Amino acid sequence: MRGTVAGLGTPHPFDRRLPAIYQTDEVAGRLLAAFDEVLAPVHATLDSLAAYLDPRLAPADFVDWLAGWVAAETAPGWTLAQRREAVAGAVARHRVRGTAQGLAEQVQMVFGVWPEITENGGTAWSSRSGGPLPGTAVPALTVTVRVPEPDRVPLEALRALVEANRPAHVPCTVRIVADGQQAEGNDDGAL
Repeated sequence: MRGTVAGLGTPHPFDRRLPAIYQTDEVAGRLLAAFDEVLAPVHATLDSLAAYLDPRLAPADFVDWLAGWVAAETAPGWTLAQRREAVAGAVARHRVRGTAQGLAEQVQMVFGVWPEITENGGTAWSSRSGGPLPGTAVPALTVTVRVPEPDRVPLEALRALVEANRPAHVPCTVRIVADGQQAEGNDDGAL
């Protein structure tokens, strides 16, 4: 919350704007000095507005406010650096939301691991019509997270993140697998 800052000067004191006859009046000077003290943080904020709107430079409480502006996904307990990164990259993540890349970036940002994402779809180009279509007709998505210690990534939190960022019409399976293990047979649940 912004407030008065002891000793903060203002670039435009009110007493300089008075006619010369009032500039020597002590009561008017003290009254205007009180206004200057209250308005100095406003001048300072406006003078550095660009820094307030840059998530890498903004004060901590402004970072959270900026997160609301750009719909950046943050979670309780995140460090200031994580929240700054979430706000700084929010627009780029919105561009790829609902794609395998966007989902992988979200998992990386929240859990610190890059997931393996397998989906059924595909794209292809052909100079001949009537060729086979890539992928399968049934939509499916599998998110596998490989970590040395499977307890390091909470399954329910991972499921919630995938559920919030996957395409709504695609059923999904989420797996957490220890490094070196095969993903088959370690199905930790489908969404």
